[in-house]
Amino acid sequence: MTTSLFVALTVAAAALMAAAVIGVLLERRSGALREVTPPTEDAAASVEPDTSDLGLSRTGPTVVHFSAVWCGPCAAVRRVVNQVCRDLSGVAHVEIDMDANPAAARRLSVLSLPTTFIFDAEGHQRYRAAGVPRAADLRAALQPLLA
Repeated sequence: MTTSLFVALTVAAAALMAAAVIGVLLERRSGALREVTPPTEDAAASVEPDTSDLGLSRTGPTVVHFSAVWCGPCAAVRRVVNQVCRDLSGVAHVEIDMDANPAAARRLSVLSLPTTFIFDAEGHQRYRAAGVPRAADLRAALQPLLA
């Protein structure tokens, strides 16, 4: 085996290994709810985006998820969120079509679909997930907001 062929095979193997590691890490992160740090009282107006047009509930938490007709995983998010909202009374659900409302997607920095948010009754963003969240994670995040 020549040295250049050996080097080429080694580089190809290293690239495949790096791609596999990156893929595993991205898959583990997909759908994970990340808690959003609430803004301080004096910075609330400048930090949080305007959510007045999203249809958030003022009596309890709201799950908002961005979707599109062409997004395959968005149907899975819809099923998970509908099930959680049926299980936990007092939780509202709003689905926003990113193609129909790109301004809202820009305000909330939606970069991929599906993206899911949890807002409290005051309209503050509390959690965010890119990908399909797990029902147990949604329930765990929403239950304290119902108290």
